Amino acid sequence: MKIRLLTITHKVPNWIEAGYQEYIKRLPPAYSLELIEVPAEKQTEGNQERILQREGEKLLSLVKPTHHIIALDVKGSLWSTEQLADQLAAWQQARHPIDLLVGGPFGLSPDCLKRASQTWSLSPLTFPHFIVRLIVAEQFYRAFSILQKHPYHR
Repeated sequence: MKIRLLTITHKVPNWIEAGYQEYIKRLPPAYSLELIEVPAEKQTEGNQERILQREGEKLLSLVKPTHHIIALDVKGSLWSTEQLADQLAAWQQARHPIDLLVGGPFGLSPDCLKRASQTWSLSPLTFPHFIVRLIVAEQFYRAFSILQKHPYHR
């Protein structure tokens, strides 16, 4: 199963990158989580809508037509880890690669949200976008562990 994490990116702390790489290493070859970083637009006062639109265009230009699109959005569905494992099993059975869209400081553009087949919320809390990659990697590893009946998830 191929999952691509398409994310708007600013400078990422080394500890986030190290944590992300640790969970990527733990995933078996049959599960790949590929990180695709899109540079954030320069922020200037008063152009939030334009930034959102341009970042959305960049993300959507990377989406593959045959992929199942999931937007990470605070208004999306809240899944427990067990529900994520069920989603992972369903996505694997459907045999469609997954593109996960992660917005920048202003979120995802309306076009990204419209294009998505599903929206997923990690929490009602707001996280820095660079932490989202670590959370997603850990949760996919945890969901995989549940499916494999591995003791990681207790």
